[in-house]
This record gives sequence, structure tokens and C-alpha cells, in this order.
Amino acid sequence: MSDEEEFLEKLPTELIFRLPPTFDDVADERRHRKERLTAALRIFGKFGFEEGVAGHITARDPERTDHFWVNPFGMSFKHIRVSDLILVNHEGKVVEGRYPVNEAAFAIHSQVHQARPDVVAAAHSHSTHGRAISALGQKLEPITQDVCAFYEDHGLFDDYTGVVTDLEEGKRIAAALGGHKAVILRNHGLLTVGDTVDAAAWWFITMERSCQVQLLAKAAGQVVPIEHDNAALTHEQIGNDLVGWINYQPLYDQITREQPDLFD
Repeated sequence: MSDEEEFLEKLPTELIFRLPPTFDDVADERRHRKERLTAALRIFGKFGFEEGVAGHITARDPERTDHFWVNPFGMSFKHIRVSDLILVNHEGKVVEGRYPVNEAAFAIHSQVHQARPDVVAAAHSHSTHGRAISALGQKLEPITQDVCAFYEDHGLFDDYTGVVTDLEEGKRIAAALGGHKAVILRNHGLLTVGDTVDAAAWWFITMERSCQVQLLAKAAGQVVPIEHDNAALTHEQIGNDLVGWINYQPLYDQITREQPDLFD
């Protein structure tokens, strides 16, 4: 039995508890993914994860699975609407939408989606604390409960060769990600993935915060790590994509109430 199945078995049946929806109609599923993608981009904008035109979140199309939806090049995360999203094919061509694609978004995300058929969404941006950790060439350490979601479940791409525009570089990033939920790109930033847009976005948000905590804690003094067995147990408890999806729901509720125009 998987961790997610065990989690579901423990839920009290008499209480209302939201779970990821399932779809019989592919058009409904596509619309759902696009709405969640747009909301995630708005949240990234609200949290200050923008750095000029850098940063992208992708969602695999549920029908054309070698295509993905992504934010347009040069548009602020804070302004993106569902109608602004573009659909990019496996050759990097925009097949739906009015705007161009970020070349780096295609080079990285196309290779991640190709290498990981289980991944629905991938998130990458140049967040402040993620960049700081990446500049140290370090991975996250098990020093808090929250960061244990990444315990032995994130990689390090230990190289930097400039802005990623080459598919071969994207393949190397995908290889560094491996089967994990996240990878730190040295001198660059963070990349996270999930089986839903919600999970991928949540992993990025909590990873960025975990980077901040590690930097603060190490600047203050000697950290006390969580020992291996407890870190591994905590990863089992909080590190699966269903828990990531659940953790993300309050943020989704907040942004959709504050900014309902994102659905336009």
C-alpha cells in the first residue's frame, strides 16, 4: 500500500475533506490544470518569486501529453490570466496562445517532462533564498520538520554554464533531478515537480522557505540536525504529493478570492 493510500484510509468518513478531483472529460481536466497553473503563477508573483522575465511553471496537457501549458515570455506573474497561457509542443512551437515561449522554459521543462512521465507540473523561478543556497552549492539539511519533505528527495545540479537554452543542458538537469521532487541548480535556483500543479507549486514554496531557514539558522550558530531515522519517518509522513496538494489548498483559496480575474 502506498503512502497516499495509507493516508486516505485514516481519514474520518463523516468529515468534509478535500482531495484532488478526478475527471471523465479531458476538456474539464485541461481547464482545471490551466486554472491551477494560473493561480500558482499569481501566488509566485505575490510572494516575490519574479526576477525580470525569469521563471516558469508548466502543466502537462492531459490529452497531448508531449505538450505543456506555460506562462508567456515577458508577462508578469501577477497579471497572468487563464486566457494568457500558451501551449507548447515537443519541438518548442507555440500551438495555442498569442505569446512567445521563454526559450529557457522549453529547454528545461521539455526535458523534465520527457524524462518523468509521472510529472504533471514543474516549477522553476529565481527566488531569493533558493538562489542563495544554490550559490553555496549546498543541499538542504534535515534541521526542521518541514524540510524533511525533501530529505533524501532532492538533487543538486552541480554545474553552471549560463542561461539554459540548450536541450542537452535540460537533459542534464533532468538527470540531476532523477526520481526526486526537487533539484537545486547551482548558481541558479530551485526546480520542483509534482503529480499536480498544486503539489509542484507547494514544493517550490516550502523549499524556498526551507532555504531561508537554513541560511538563518547557520548564520545564527551551530544547527541541531534531525537524526536519520526521524528525518526519514517525517519524509514518509509529509513528503508525498497528496500531502503537498493538501498543504497548498489554503494558498489557492486565498489567491482565488483576492484575484478572481485570474480565471478570465
